[in-house]
Amino acid sequence: MSGFSFSEQQLADLASQVLDQARQQGASDCDVEISESFGQNVTVRLGEVETIEYNRDKGMGVTVYVGKQKGHASTSDFTHSALADTVGAALAIARFTAADEYAGLPDRDRLATQFPDLDLYHPWDLPVEGAIDLARQCEDAARAVDSRITNSEGGSTSTHASRWVYGNSQGFVGTGTGTRYSISAAVIAEDDSGMQRDYWYSSVRDAAELENAGAIGRRAGERAVRRLGAQRVKTGEYPVLFEAPVAASLISHWVSAVSGGSLYRKSSFLTDSLGQQVFAPCVTIVEDPFLKKGLGSSAFDGEGVATQERTIVDAGVLNGYFLSSYSARKLGMRTTGNAGGAHNLLVTPTASFDELLAELGTGLLVTELLGQGINMVTGDYSRGAAGFWVENGKIQYPVEEITVAGNLRDIYQQIVGIGSDVLLSSSKRVGSVLIRKMTVAGV
Repeated sequence: MSGFSFSEQQLADLASQVLDQARQQGASDCDVEISESFGQNVTVRLGEVETIEYNRDKGMGVTVYVGKQKGHASTSDFTHSALADTVGAALAIARFTAADEYAGLPDRDRLATQFPDLDLYHPWDLPVEGAIDLARQCEDAARAVDSRITNSEGGSTSTHASRWVYGNSQGFVGTGTGTRYSISAAVIAEDDSGMQRDYWYSSVRDAAELENAGAIGRRAGERAVRRLGAQRVKTGEYPVLFEAPVAASLISHWVSAVSGGSLYRKSSFLTDSLGQQVFAPCVTIVEDPFLKKGLGSSAFDGEGVATQERTIVDAGVLNGYFLSSYSARKLGMRTTGNAGGAHNLLVTPTASFDELLAELGTGLLVTELLGQGINMVTGDYSRGAAGFWVENGKIQYPVEEITVAGNLRDIYQQIVGIGSDVLLSSSKRVGSVLIRKMTVAGV
């Protein structure tokens, strides 16, 4: 893994140049983001190298304000003249833009002043030959699981490193450097009943914490084989257990519904839900931006506002939204340090996966979701699904070509338990989620 072209200090100096240019050219306020990233991605398919990709990117984006008029422009050219021209372009846009009373930088007292080491940067000098070897190990392990694995979408190894700086005309400058690595495999199993595909992966900031390539491959192979012979189920209302990899999507829908943009547009089924019982009492969700090596960790958000650890859902009660300065002003509130989105979300487990399966009794275990049938205004939820039929707490057979449906407001209230089978390869750390009852459409 080759190094960066710029140090954090050099990026900070470039940010200062841009901010000076903006002031000199007439901006009343301004902010700037500068970043650099590089990495490689290798894919091996059926034992042969299929792709080797290298990437190296850099960019600068500047937002300027002329009173309450706003303009934005960006460039990948870091020369002094190009930076000045980009500032000029942003100002030209601002002067032809309608004033917005809610536009502007965050309040000065909300800006971050402490920058703890979040342990996000772990360089890994992985030559391309080593990346190929790991991808091949992963795919080989997947294909060796069972003779019914007849094809492969490949094994992949990915490395990525990024460095960034954010600064604004209120004197704030924040920098960061981080890495992310992943190994994955996806294979296809086939028998007389047809073909089934599944995958597995591991994604971390520190390569030393990657799951073993062979173990990832075996998991992918086992998941594909166990889906063979899938059947349909009778239409009805059943308890549904969302496996951890798909349960995270339920949390993502909630984040969207209580984020500023959806709230001030009134395009959310959770508008005006602060202080209300949104989830079942068994659900507690903590936002922790300071989690060491966390994929969503940061001491400040996309506006330089200090992030904060908070229990955002306490025993099912919603204690906060995800707001930027702009959306907060639109709502008559204060920013929550979430410009750019939520940080690490930790959903407190209540039981093991096996305990949830036993509590499910007879119903559906969902391991894959298809389509995007979610209406965020009403909360109506309908998605294609595949998984396993469960009887008396025991998995009986795979199922496919079904639809799970309900309303997210009801689904959240009917959560019975959260599994301890938490996946660490996401900024949303949630185990399997058991829902008391949903409509399952089959035959």
